[in-house]
Amino acid sequence: MREPGAMRIRAPWPSGVLAALLFIGLLCYLAPLKPGVIALQFAWQPLTFGGIIHLWSEADLARYRSHLPLDCVLLLAYARFGWLLGTHTRVFTPLAPATQRLARLCLPAAALFDAAENAFHAWLTAAPRFDAPAAYLMSAGCSALKWVLLLGFGALVLIALARAQD
Repeated sequence: MREPGAMRIRAPWPSGVLAALLFIGLLCYLAPLKPGVIALQFAWQPLTFGGIIHLWSEADLARYRSHLPLDCVLLLAYARFGWLLGTHTRVFTPLAPATQRLARLCLPAAALFDAAENAFHAWLTAAPRFDAPAAYLMSAGCSALKWVLLLGFGALVLIALARAQD
């Protein structure tokens, strides 16, 4: 018979493995795009965004747009992983209670910003929209917040693991 805590420890790993596999797969799928996706994510101005899109061929643009639904599966997987890691394991127990709460919310919040970014990118890549500068600003803002939260989560994991070693 399995002890009750054993299942709880493994709870986040299926979604974490799925997120990692999807991330690697999408990274490989989008690798041919030059300039890369990160440049597009941080295109704050309509002309910058449009300049990147116009460097891509029609096939490249279709490749980019076709990845968006799978990216939504990725964001659901990493949101679930982050939440379960924070609520079903003891990884963050070396951190202060407020920091533990922050750690639990980092990846789900990042996923919300990622979903908004995907929606903006689906709309902004469907047709030229140079008359909507606020949309480009909001899209890049969502991207920036997503990356801050993803990197922040990684930093919190490393800090918690380091403190657990003390």
